Amino acid sequence: MPHLENVVLCRESQVSTLQSLFGERHHFSFPSIFIYGHTASGKTYVTQTLLKTLELPHVFVNCVECFTLRLLLEQILNRLNYLSSSEEGCSTEITCDTFNDFVRLFKQVTNAKNLKDQTVYIVLDKAEYLRDMEANILPGFLRLQELTDRNVTVIFLSEIIWEKFRPNTGCFEPFVLYFPDYSIGNLQKILSHDHPPEYSADFYAAYINILLGVFYTVCRDLKELRHLAVLNFPKYCEPVVKGEASERDTRKLWRNIEPHLKKAMQTVYLREISSSQWEKLQQDDQDPGQLEGLSAYTHVELPYYSKFILIAAYLASYNPSRTDKRFFLKHHGKIKKTNFLKKHEKTSNHLLGPKPFPLDRLLAILYSIVDSRVAPTANIFSQITSLVTLQLLTLVGHDDQLDGPKYKCTVSLDFIRAIARTVNFDIIKYLYDFL
Repeated sequence: MPHLENVVLCRESQVSTLQSLFGERHHFSFPSIFIYGHTASGKTYVTQTLLKTLELPHVFVNCVECFTLRLLLEQILNRLNYLSSSEEGCSTEITCDTFNDFVRLFKQVTNAKNLKDQTVYIVLDKAEYLRDMEANILPGFLRLQELTDRNVTVIFLSEIIWEKFRPNTGCFEPFVLYFPDYSIGNLQKILSHDHPPEYSADFYAAYINILLGVFYTVCRDLKELRHLAVLNFPKYCEPVVKGEASERDTRKLWRNIEPHLKKAMQTVYLREISSSQWEKLQQDDQDPGQLEGLSAYTHVELPYYSKFILIAAYLASYNPSRTDKRFFLKHHGKIKKTNFLKKHEKTSNHLLGPKPFPLDRLLAILYSIVDSRVAPTANIFSQITSLVTLQLLTLVGHDDQLDGPKYKCTVSLDFIRAIARTVNFDIIKYLYDFL
């Protein structure tokens, strides 16, 4: 089908397989099909496009939206009832509580003349959520064709493999179809297909090539790449619009867009600011390296003592414990760094990464760096728990260990320096690596 090939790119093999499984309208199709692959690999798009283009009767349900059994079953039945009704608005709402009722009502709904002599398709997107429902749901949907004695095919769309679904008691095995990740050539072809009509295809393809050259190593999600392509294209076109360069002057266009793409790479997936804010910042005359609002620490608002707890945690993670006396005791005497520098410590602690530390050491450092005395109250402990919840600290080991909990600080040096500046604390003076 030439029209389908133009709409669904780089998925010819999967489309051909699905068309073979669907067969003719009046033929009995495979009872259940399990389609899996990573996010943004085209599973939902290909399935929906194929069913709509072939004009096959189908119901598409997202299992995230229908998070209970009743919502799921009623959604399927009501949409099928709408398909079977001859006039809009004449169908009545169907209520359904159990899978047994669903089988009975499904037979009634699909007995309509326009659904009786052709295959009905039920598509369950985000099918992994079915595992959290009643134990009979997944086996029931897999054998729905047998239970209802109707020409029905259930299609499961998921990001996880079938082996994670299979019940211990056994079940009917579906036809499994894998959607692999798009290659860089596939992404180039798909993204180039979206070129604006006012620019040539070759010009937009050159821009996509530059975009993938920067982002492909860190991001292969088609949706995210498409978002980045739309967001940064006006900046790429800027020299052409101003008449400073032609569409073929790739070197000048690259020099103009390079700092903006590198800055955008720091915020891939994060959506720290809206698209309109990003475009506004790009239009300003300030240096892209100095754009405000694009780093996570500028958005973190912590209570006063939580900032000191985080600073103390960073010092505990990156300073050897035997240096605490040097940094945090007033009368420690003069101790040179070379006196306690060992061979294995020649490597920077920041290169080795954060090390776990006990709660007692964290509190000891906290009392040393805070001017006023802080009592170890429940408020302090709850703030530590909040920092763990925010993933600024990580709890190491089990909760039931006898020697008390241990933590790691997961924030970067730039992050903690920004936090320290807000409380006028010079953290560099207290870091062993910077002596």
